[in-house]
Amino acid sequence: MASKTDKLYKRYIESEIGTIRKDWRGRIRVALVYPNTYHVGMSNLGFQTVYRLLNEMEHVVCERAFLPEDNERRSDRIRTIESRRLISDFDIIAFSISFENDYLNLLSIIESAGLPLQSSARGDPHPLIIAGGVACFINPEPIAPFIDCFLIGEAEPLLPRFFEIFDPGADKKSCLKNLAKNMTGIYVPAFYKAYYNEDGTLSSFDPVCDVPAKIKRVILEDLSIIPTCSAILTPDTTFPATFLIEVSRGCPHGCRFCSAGYIYRPPRFRPFTLLEKNMEDGALLTNRIGLVGAAVSDLPEIKKICDRVRQKDIRVSFSSLRADALSPELISALRQGRVKTATIAPEAGSERMRKVINKGITEEDILSAAETLVSSGIPNLKLYFMIGLPTETMDDIEAIVKICLQVKEKFLESSRSKRHIGQITVSINSFVPKPVTPFQWVPMDDVRVLKNKIKKIKNGLKRVANVRVHADNPRWAYINALLSRGDRKVAEILSLAHSNRGNWAKTLKASPVDPGFYVHRDMSVNELLPWDFIDHGIKKSFLIREYKRAKANRTSPPCPMDSCDVCGVCKKNL
Repeated sequence: MASKTDKLYKRYIESEIGTIRKDWRGRIRVALVYPNTYHVGMSNLGFQTVYRLLNEMEHVVCERAFLPEDNERRSDRIRTIESRRLISDFDIIAFSISFENDYLNLLSIIESAGLPLQSSARGDPHPLIIAGGVACFINPEPIAPFIDCFLIGEAEPLLPRFFEIFDPGADKKSCLKNLAKNMTGIYVPAFYKAYYNEDGTLSSFDPVCDVPAKIKRVILEDLSIIPTCSAILTPDTTFPATFLIEVSRGCPHGCRFCSAGYIYRPPRFRPFTLLEKNMEDGALLTNRIGLVGAAVSDLPEIKKICDRVRQKDIRVSFSSLRADALSPELISALRQGRVKTATIAPEAGSERMRKVINKGITEEDILSAAETLVSSGIPNLKLYFMIGLPTETMDDIEAIVKICLQVKEKFLESSRSKRHIGQITVSINSFVPKPVTPFQWVPMDDVRVLKNKIKKIKNGLKRVANVRVHADNPRWAYINALLSRGDRKVAEILSLAHSNRGNWAKTLKASPVDPGFYVHRDMSVNELLPWDFIDHGIKKSFLIREYKRAKANRTSPPCPMDSCDVCGVCKKNL
């Protein structure tokens, strides 16, 4: 990483937090690792938050490490950014994992650290390997054999308790047992055993010692207590020199494909007073502010935020805006931020499919949003769609083409007055069934079928000027589905893929474990799922009800965000 980055790091962290410590004596040493490159890791606000939280603890010193860039030698031992020490020299190697597709990188990093891949082969001289992040508290099982301990839930309430209990001088097994018995949200895979039926489904998942049978997810119930902002500003990220501020967690709309709308329940928003202070702090460092959340436009005091932006010489961007929530204040803030490209996510082309997924926006909302954005001086649009959704037909695929053409028509009407025609980018992503959603039971579409659907969309739009279609590779979506819905047996496939240097085609062909069992099987709502041992507070009956409503093309109202017993979360957490 660039020297510019380190200078920014030292100026901000040393002056504002005072956490760089050259003296390790008497402190727990943590190597915080993001299993991807520096650019990707430092773009992740969750990773930065964990880094700040750990360095605010007087008895902890935390340094960052990343997967080497392509132009660096990946065979070299991985060292931290701050002191260039080997990560194997630390008491703890802590992985922050957001995406399942980074699982192979995790294995590469463990191996390059000179450590055995399997947790069972690592002893007391080795660092404790822990993992957290959203991928871990959705379904940790595909990487369970490689990790000593998972932290299931949000970092703010988990980390202080963990480092109260953790004893670097204790032997590994007794330390882990102490954590598992005395701390909510701790999952130690070695203390649990999976049993299988003859058909390959789980028959039971049981503790093998005196630890909880279910792991309760831990959340920060009151977001007004702790701000979540960038700890380090760097030009080497997706959002260069942008001060990121998390405004909310969770989403009230309940789109049935989206795990964020369920695992982060109940939806929580930060108050205006705290966000205003965060923006003032960020404005001292940069004129770029990024507001982050699953549904930023749902922030109750978003109008106040936009008014404050107009009074300041800052450029603000939003991570997510709904097509039915583009207020004049939001448009004004986008204009002031000199945003060149705005995103609309219809997800599906037909009204029927939007009911199936419970998207909650209409064709009129989509077309109106496109017209409003372009007429307000934002020249380019991105449209996000998913293919392979449950109950989807080719008519629904044709509807994607149709609505893109309608958006193009509105786009042209609004662009003519500006005497400049921008570009529409249509992004096509393959649906991947995710745990802890109403669609967790459904199979993924066949790769060949998905490719045909992509081809149909591209053919329908290829002669349309100023429209570009970008589609993901369905084969990668297949891998993502395997890692999302897998159990511990999938760790064997990961190990084989690691041995094959990431050659998934060779791996899947030679695998003794059938990947199709996890990707293409229509799971029964009555079977035990690999992630069912994690208690997110959501009643399974609620997810089943939503699944049935989806198949009947019926929508459900948004989460009321107060104490009710519809999904079960508020009853358990409030």
